[in-house]
Order: sequence, then C-alpha cells, then structure tokens
Amino acid sequence: MHKLAKSAALALFSIAITACSSSPEDLEISNKASPEVLYSQSRTSMELGNYSKAVRTLEALDSRYPFGPHKTQVQLDLIFAYYKMDDVASGLANIDRFLRLNPTHPDIDYVYYMRGLTNMQADSYLFHDMMNIDRTDRDPKNAEDAFKDFDRLIKSYPNSKYAADAQQRMQYLKNRLARYSINVARYYIKMNAWSAAAVRAQTVLEKFPNTPEAESALEIMATAYDELGQEKLKQNALSVMQANFPDNELLN
Repeated sequence: MHKLAKSAALALFSIAITACSSSPEDLEISNKASPEVLYSQSRTSMELGNYSKAVRTLEALDSRYPFGPHKTQVQLDLIFAYYKMDDVASGLANIDRFLRLNPTHPDIDYVYYMRGLTNMQADSYLFHDMMNIDRTDRDPKNAEDAFKDFDRLIKSYPNSKYAADAQQRMQYLKNRLARYSINVARYYIKMNAWSAAAVRAQTVLEKFPNTPEAESALEIMATAYDELGQEKLKQNALSVMQANFPDNELLN
C-alpha cells in the first residue's frame, strides 16, 4: 500500500512539474491567440533567433488556422525555422508539402533552394567538420538529392536570386560525390576487384570531370587496366593523364 501511495505521489508531482514548465507564452499559443497575434509572435521569435519558440507558434498557427491569411507564409517560415534548428525530417516534409500544394507560388525557387540546403545539412556532420575528419565515404544519398535540387532550381529558374549560390554549392557537391566514388574505387582495388574499380573511376570522369579527383580516377583506371591486361585501355588512360596531369608519377 505504501509503494502504491508513493507511486501516485510521484505521478502527481510529475504532472505538477509539467504544468509549471509551460510558459505563459505557450499557454497563450495553445489557448486564445488570434492568427494575427500568433503570426506577430512567430516573427518576433524568428528575429530574435529563438527558432524553437517560433516553430511552436507557427505549428499552432498552422494547426488552428490552416486557411488563415498567413497560411503560405507560415509554411515558408516553418521551412526556414526547421532548417535553422537542424530538423531535417520536418524541414523536408514541409518543403514537399509546400511544393505539392503550391506549385505555382512566386517563391517556389526559394523552396527548391531551401530543399537543397536542407539536404546538404543532412549530409553534413558538424563534429567531423570541426575535427577536420574526411567522411566522404558515408552514404551520399542526401548529397545527391541536394545536387538535384540545386540543378532543378538553376534549370527551371535561371534568373532566380538564389541561382548563383546554388551553382557554387553544386560544385562543392560534385567534389564531394567524386571523392565518394574514388573511395569506392579504392575499396574495390583492396578487394582485387579491378574491373569494378575501373568502372567506378570511369564514372568520375564522366559525371565529375572538372573536380580534383579526376587525376586519381585516371590513376585507378591505368592501374586496374594494367592488372586486367587491357594494354590499349591502359594507354588511353595514360594519354589522357599526359595531356592533363603531365607531372603524375605514373608517367615517369
């Protein structure tokens, strides 16, 4: 009986703490604010950099007034706030919903730009960046998606104010994806899978020709073709290397 009473007391204490932890602002969000007040509060939170509070307010506004006067701007603000909070899943879900419901919106170029940024964010590992650790061997799915997002933005909206930055980010993503392919090719070499290594290196030259990894791709191809006894293909790789990287040690 004593244990039951103690458990009940703890449960009541927990409920009391939860109730006390709700700020007056949160209570106002959930209970009585008009759409105009809610939106004003969300903008203030955004301007102050309090994105978690902004998200709570915007989500309440979106839930309570889905057809309100600020409905599309609420979605755009949520996309940005989720990005600032590093909430990739919620960000992508809201971006895709916006694209589906507002395909002709005047800010659609911005939404594709934010999709690219959000996918880049998903591909980034802050700890690795801080410690200068190269983790280009990780799954490139988000980097590939980001590249597609920026590519679509540039092709569909070439005059967008986001196009120039998207182009620069695409070059960064090309380098990242090329490094990933080179790492895969080197893994194949360790496994003595020479044909697979050559094919993967060839992919780098075809998809990412103007990246720092082009020289490594030619090295792998020349080495792999030598192991496979493909003398003509080896000489072709060396000829391309001679024209572009004449100081490479394989040529000496």
